[in-house]
Amino acid sequence: MTHLWVRAESRENEDRVGIMPDGVAALLAQGIDVTVEDSPSRVIPTADYAAAGAAIAPPGRWVDAPRDAIIFGLKELPDNGTPLSHRHIMFGHAYKGQPAGQRLLARFKAGGGTLYDLEYLETPEGRRVAAFGYWAGYAGAAVSLLAYAAQQAGAPCPSVDTWPSSKAMRDDVQAALKGATPNALVIGALGRVGTGASDLCEDLGLSVTKWDMAETAHGGPFPEVLDHTLFFNCILARPGTPVFVPAETCGKTRALRVIGDIACDPDSDFSPIKVYDRVTSWDAPVIRACDDPPLDVMAIDNLPSLMPRESSEDFAAQLLPHLKTLDAIDSGVWGRAKTYFADHIQKVTT
Repeated sequence: MTHLWVRAESRENEDRVGIMPDGVAALLAQGIDVTVEDSPSRVIPTADYAAAGAAIAPPGRWVDAPRDAIIFGLKELPDNGTPLSHRHIMFGHAYKGQPAGQRLLARFKAGGGTLYDLEYLETPEGRRVAAFGYWAGYAGAAVSLLAYAAQQAGAPCPSVDTWPSSKAMRDDVQAALKGATPNALVIGALGRVGTGASDLCEDLGLSVTKWDMAETAHGGPFPEVLDHTLFFNCILARPGTPVFVPAETCGKTRALRVIGDIACDPDSDFSPIKVYDRVTSWDAPVIRACDDPPLDVMAIDNLPSLMPRESSEDFAAQLLPHLKTLDAIDSGVWGRAKTYFADHIQKVTT
């Protein structure tokens, strides 16, 4: 019998979850066992999962779960080097040359486990079946605008914390702007992430230039980026991704004041933003990449968790139809994800 084990997230400031209690009930009804680890920080109370019929386990007990259990989480595991013998569903960030990703793959190779990366659950045409992208774009634009407002006031960007709703987030950004109307360029505007970023800006009455594949097909350079006050990168770093902000940007005349690298892959070889090299955090949301005039980069890599309830509900609804097919985990979206893993694990040297 298929057994899904929903682990507690171990990362700080990660309150999201990939399945709702009604989803647990649906899986149980079709004969899939579900265990949910207790988590005091998860946006959905553990009691709600227990009421839906899930078995409850202490946090972190997935390491001792039955060998055939499928471990389901969102963000990264503790980077402690231990071999991974289970099948894991998670965002692995392991296929673009990231150092932490290579360590993760080495752990799977050592333990004989398998990674079903949520980023690579795709239709046969290559479209992702479930993503947090819209809320990443919405929150990324919001935090970037908070950084812009602080920069204009000569103050550091304030730390951020969870908002109860997207409306509360938008209201706070509007208050911080105090009537300012910076313009923005969104690259990847037709995708989920770009749509979220564009919606937040337009909800605030800002002018948005929307680019997608047609506008970037020539491969660069892209001087128009420097003509906008804010620039939002909403395109995942992949081989062939052009450079939108080159390393020499600081020495150029520019209107650009804030970059929201919402796709956020600074340690990937394919990153299109070359003026910074590390992710930012809730405590320190931006890096000052240039002075005189200032240029700040926002690169928080768990933006949807700033609105944990809305983003979790949305993602869980997208993913549930595919969780219902876990009995056939070697076919469909799961089989395609396994193929990605197999292609990359064979390149790992331990």
